[in-house]
Amino acid sequence: MELGAYSFGDTQRNADGSLRSTAEAISNLFEAIVLADRAGLDYFGVGEHHTLEMPASSPGTVIAAAAAATKQIKLGSGASIISTDDPVRVFQQFATADAISGGGRVEITAGRGSSVETFPLFGYDLKDYDVLYAEKLDLLLALNNSGTGNITWSGTVRPELNSLAVVPRPVNALPIWLATGGSAPSSVRAGQLGLPVSYGIIGGAPARFAPLADLYRRSAAQAGHAGENIKVSVAALGLIAPTKKEALERFYPGWYRLNVEMGKLRGWPAPDRRQFLAQADAPGAYYVGDPDEVAERIVDLHGHMGHMRHFLQMDIGGLPQEHLLESLTLLASEVKPRVQRLLAKQ
Repeated sequence: MELGAYSFGDTQRNADGSLRSTAEAISNLFEAIVLADRAGLDYFGVGEHHTLEMPASSPGTVIAAAAAATKQIKLGSGASIISTDDPVRVFQQFATADAISGGGRVEITAGRGSSVETFPLFGYDLKDYDVLYAEKLDLLLALNNSGTGNITWSGTVRPELNSLAVVPRPVNALPIWLATGGSAPSSVRAGQLGLPVSYGIIGGAPARFAPLADLYRRSAAQAGHAGENIKVSVAALGLIAPTKKEALERFYPGWYRLNVEMGKLRGWPAPDRRQFLAQADAPGAYYVGDPDEVAERIVDLHGHMGHMRHFLQMDIGGLPQEHLLESLTLLASEVKPRVQRLLAKQ
């Protein structure tokens, strides 16, 4: 079981609640990735967002910088919004990061995003939501699977490519994951394409995703795909502290602020502390607690989903940087060995 973290960047807050600089948020993200590598975590994902609160708008750039400053940790997007980006540029950025890393540590997670701010930002129409993703995913896979680097491709959402060089080439083909928030069609798509799938679980009981993981594996088998590429990962919210009480006290303020802001955009009701506490206890979706509890809950979900990677978004709503760094350290030094011991007993 691989353990790790992911982040969209997290802009810190002043004492009066106002936002500090987005530049600081990117610097903090870089610091967190370097610490995660030194602590012994297996994976760090950088997700694409374009807001003042979550400013990691260019995952490939952050990952390339981190690739030069880390030794062992796998680095990936979590996710790249390929619907509103150019797959050629996404591929080139991650192939570059792969070369900087020495090869074999850089991945792409291809998503369409639950937030839609990229559509007006980059001049796309939401009515093309499905066709943009389908065609651009097809192009991204064609780029990755090309043996020569000269690409020929045509579609309806971007100009065709006629035997054009796309460089640099990665050391080996990049692992490309398909991201989904719990869609059955996306699970089927990943299985049919033979891609690993990453489930983003941000609410409810995580075990309810088990039928989707089963559907994914059945779809892969029916399409003739098997082997190490057929695998599942889980992304969730969480924070580890020495005690459950400390973890709840640290995570709640940022959770509240984030949900207030998201509520304004999406019409959600006001956040409720009782809802938060329910999600922060089993069988809820938030892995907020001490190392023993978090380890036990990860292993319990593994019994339902058989996933091989579990990674947490810890820094939301202006979480103080010192709490993020301590949580990452505890995930590596305390949670990871507990998970390994519990799995070894099964």
